[in-house]
Amino acid sequence: MYPDTRLHYTSPHPLGPVAIAPAQILGMCRLGRDEQQPDWPLQSVRMPVLGPATAGMQEVWHTSLPAQDGHFHDIHYRRAGGLLFGVITLDERQFAMQDGATALQALAETAYRQLFALLDAQHCPHLWRVWNYIPRINVEEHGMERYRQFNIGRHQAFAGSRRPVHGSPAACALGTADGPVSIAFLAADSPALPIENPRQVSAFAYPQQYGPVSPTFSRAALAGQPGEQWLFISGTASIIGHLTVHVGDVAAQTAETFANIAILLEQANRLQPRQPFTLAGLDYRVYVRHAADYPAVRAAVLAQLSEDSRVVYVQADICRADLLVEIEAQGAG
Repeated sequence: MYPDTRLHYTSPHPLGPVAIAPAQILGMCRLGRDEQQPDWPLQSVRMPVLGPATAGMQEVWHTSLPAQDGHFHDIHYRRAGGLLFGVITLDERQFAMQDGATALQALAETAYRQLFALLDAQHCPHLWRVWNYIPRINVEEHGMERYRQFNIGRHQAFAGSRRPVHGSPAACALGTADGPVSIAFLAADSPALPIENPRQVSAFAYPQQYGPVSPTFSRAALAGQPGEQWLFISGTASIIGHLTVHVGDVAAQTAETFANIAILLEQANRLQPRQPFTLAGLDYRVYVRHAADYPAVRAAVLAQLSEDSRVVYVQADICRADLLVEIEAQGAG
């Protein structure tokens, strides 16, 4: 890691001008309504923002050093010192079924192979965090749910690039109603430490009832910088072992999700005890399957956090049809 490179994050806020020097912006995510394409990498997520605040939100990753802009195949990226943020957006219609592989499977493998090739070329090989957004994620096509098709392609890219699944990054995979597949990622020249939840089977070790290959992500990741640690908590849901619990009860699923997040904090704090991570110190994105469940989910979240906690709620499809809510988080300690 370059000693003078520091990662910074601006919590989701209403769309508008960015009060950060453009040269120091690594990348941005926009939720809900989109606006003009900026000069830096942008992940535009077609998910409605829930609640009274605004129709659109944006968050920014930036650094203490000027970032260099670049393009690699279909990836727009920026790098500052030992940190790299990239976005790849692909239209599934550009891919076709071939040798038994669906278009979505081929797209996922292509995207991740490009991603790994970029990281190798930049000598920045360590994936810290990935955000995957997939249209119609729960729909069954060609005899298989689309999320499972995506997992096959992603897994093939990991295997083809000789990347072990037990060292997978923190990640999420959520569904949009339509649009392209969008993948954003944060990588570095220093490794992150994967963290697993002892209450759960590791995602990469799921039994075959969840598809021919398992999802490729760790439950959380602890990434080090000089004088600072970042904790990235993957999309987390109401799962114990490998089974969904509290089916049909969105409030209970939300509470169980926080129980899983609390265990991940405990695991992280054992590894980094000097400045312990807390529930109150994290930024959260809460994915709600049914917009009508927003009040119940918000009430369940506020049972764990305060009114001034940094939480954004969006409507999204979740990787299992019986999951009603999923929560991801991150924070520096």
